[in-house]
Parts: sequence; C-alpha cells; structure tokens
Amino acid sequence: VDKAVERALQMVEEGADIIDIGGESTRPYSRRVSAEEELDRVLPVIKALAGEVSVPISIDTYKAKVAEEALKFGASIINDISALRFDPNMGPLAAEAQVPVILMHMKGRPEDMQEDPKYQDLMGEIKEFLRNSVERAVSEGVREEMVVLDPGIGFGKTFDHNLQIIRGLRELTTLGRPILVGTSNKAFIGHILGRDVHERTSGTMATIAISVMNGANIVRVHNVREAADTVKMADAIKKGKAR
Repeated sequence: VDKAVERALQMVEEGADIIDIGGESTRPYSRRVSAEEELDRVLPVIKALAGEVSVPISIDTYKAKVAEEALKFGASIINDISALRFDPNMGPLAAEAQVPVILMHMKGRPEDMQEDPKYQDLMGEIKEFLRNSVERAVSEGVREEMVVLDPGIGFGKTFDHNLQIIRGLRELTTLGRPILVGTSNKAFIGHILGRDVHERTSGTMATIAISVMNGANIVRVHNVREAADTVKMADAIKKGKAR
C-alpha cells in the first residue's frame, strides 16, 4: 500500500490528471480474482489517497460491489472494461452515483479475447459496439455527458488491429463523447520495436502523440512525466500555437 500511494503521489506531481486504481489484471489470459480479493487490494490505497490528491481517483473494475465500495471511500470515476456488460448492477450503480463512466470495447473476455480475434469491419464494429454501449448506459440512467469511450487497444485485437485503431481513431469522435486510449507499454509496441516491456517508453510516446492528433482526449499511461510532455507538444501542434 505504501508503495502504491507513493507512486500515485509521484504521478500527480509529474502531471497526471486522474489516478486509475485496479486490483485485478485484465491482460490477455489473466485469471479472475474475487471481489473480496480485489477490494483487499484497492480499498487501502483509495482510502490513503482520497485526502492526499487533488485529482480524481478512478476505480478500474467490472464488478459493481468493488465500484460501490471504492466510490464510498473516495473514487469518483468508474473505468469498466466490460462497458457495463459483465455485472448487471454496474449501470444502475453508476447512474445513482452520477459519476463518469469509461466504457471500453472488448471482443470476448480477458481469458479468451486474444484467441484469434477477427473483424469484418474493425472500426465499424468498434463504433457500433460503443454506440450501443452508450445507449445501454443511458437506458440504465447514466447521463450521456458522463460517458467516456475506449476502443480497447489490445483487448481482443491483433497487433495490426491496434495500429489500425490508432490510425482511424477520428472515426470514433463522431460518437460525440471523449475518447480514452490505453497503449502504454503494450505488446504490439514491443513486437514492432523488439523491446521488453520496460523498454517501450519511446514507442508508447509515439502512439500517444498520434492518438492525440487523431482525437484522443485521455491517455492512460505508466510514464507520466514523458506522457505529459508528449501530450502538451501534440496539443500545441494541433492548435498551431506555442502557448
């Protein structure tokens, strides 16, 4: 807990606008953990950070029980990789709490999503999924202006799919909601560059810059200082103004 809190405080100092806290890995082929184990991992960190950071805390979970407890103790954003699909109580919880909700596209589940993912129309299918996710969230009482959309880089996607999503990201901006992209240190970067996971910072920054240029509003990162600089430069180039 002490290490997690120390790292979160450092991230804020380096320029993070949101701290995203999760207690269950959702990388490919990862095993599920119980809500109790997830809560044991995240609640002490959220409790410790709630009074210490000035930025919002996001709870990264698809379990309503975990999200509910996290919101009680200081989280104020729900980041749900299932787009409210895995737990029928998540939509009503988000609606009642009136907090922002991040809805992500994923083909399958973490344990099987990378088993030969195929698409007839990659961007069209992602766009339709996200449009339907917004409609479902709104039907459950979530206000549309509280929704953020994530195309799910690496979640049921091949390496080529990930590149195509970043290149075609602007297509998703027509949905009218902020776009979040999470490319940081992911396997497709390592594959292209031939780098281990801790050697992918430069490749990650390239994906961030292009994502921002193509319409991303939020980027989920590990190397905050470098990413903050990258985003500032990309924003300046988009505006054509140094200040």
